[in-house]
Amino acid sequence: MRQIEDVALAGRRVFVRVDYNVPTTGTGADRRITDDSRIRASLPTLRLALSRGARLVLASHFGRPRGKPDLEQSLAPIARRLAELLGQKVSFATDCVGPAVEAQVEALTEGEVLLLENLRFHAGEEKNDPAFAAELARLADVWVNDAFGAAHRAHASTAGMAPLVAERAAGLLMRDELHHLGALLAGAERPFVAILGGAKVSDKITVIENLLPRVDTLLIGGAMAYTFLAAQGTAIGASRCETDKLNLARSLLAKATAGGVRLLLPSDHIIAETPTAGVVAEISGVSIREGWLGVDIGPETRRRYTDEILQAKTVLWNGPMGIFEIDAFAGGTLAIAAALVAAEGATTVVGGGDSVAAVNKAGVAERMSHVSTGGGASLEFLEGKILPGVAALG
Repeated sequence: MRQIEDVALAGRRVFVRVDYNVPTTGTGADRRITDDSRIRASLPTLRLALSRGARLVLASHFGRPRGKPDLEQSLAPIARRLAELLGQKVSFATDCVGPAVEAQVEALTEGEVLLLENLRFHAGEEKNDPAFAAELARLADVWVNDAFGAAHRAHASTAGMAPLVAERAAGLLMRDELHHLGALLAGAERPFVAILGGAKVSDKITVIENLLPRVDTLLIGGAMAYTFLAAQGTAIGASRCETDKLNLARSLLAKATAGGVRLLLPSDHIIAETPTAGVVAEISGVSIREGWLGVDIGPETRRRYTDEILQAKTVLWNGPMGIFEIDAFAGGTLAIAAALVAAEGATTVVGGGDSVAAVNKAGVAERMSHVSTGGGASLEFLEGKILPGVAALG
């Protein structure tokens, strides 16, 4: 696929699909962005385009407005923050298609930026409606996809408009995501350790199956670990368990053994009677007593997992080890983050979603080799799926 560096940009309308679906707090005009990392991640692409004289048109979705305007999900606060980060004026369009927007785009001069209103204010975006895609394409001489976090969606702006624009290219963020995540599947340096957490085995089935032929060690944490433990006959108390996935868990354990992959499960836990802040938490052995549930991996498991990570040359992490949003249950997740920092010489990739929030909470995101901006996109890529937003660049 072509890269943005390979395309002539001067004086051209360069439509960059970005992913500015960022967390905010507050209401209306007073909404405040609480994590601008996705906006910051787009800056290298935007600065490159501006330095080459592009007339820059930016488009993103935000939230789930269900195909109609909703001021609570407007991109106006994001335009203000982007202007601060870029250090220049960012104009804002109150829609993303139509004659008024086309006039604003035509009025842009070289080095100017226009951010369009939320794409999902139109039902045609998520439906990948050809007419809506054609309206977007009228705004562009060059289509650049830099929204890896939305690349798993076949929407009008991420896929449908691409063949209707004269030239298309990957942005710098898209290129980096594909490089780092692709290297994990194409033959990462060994030993290769993957750490998977989160709530459900069902969310990670295909990822586990796709990684098993590629990794040396698989470390399991989070609530999904209790389904694996229950499948082995371990008492898990009131911990979350997908009882309909027990046979699947046994099958995955057997595949790991047959493939010579060490699949490690927690040997101790932090447990509580309710998973809420302020409750009394205790350390349990591998078995959890009736009425209590696991909320984090225990200190012994943290040491075991850290030892594995420190021996690795490549580490992939996707999913927290416990309910890390509550400080009392965040110790295991923070221990994994610290281990990745300490893994000198290793390539460390954090695969999007809650893991990104975890390394941000630990203050170590910048010390990772790569932190993915994609949650669902990262998972689907690691599953081996072809992402529509990537295929459209071909």
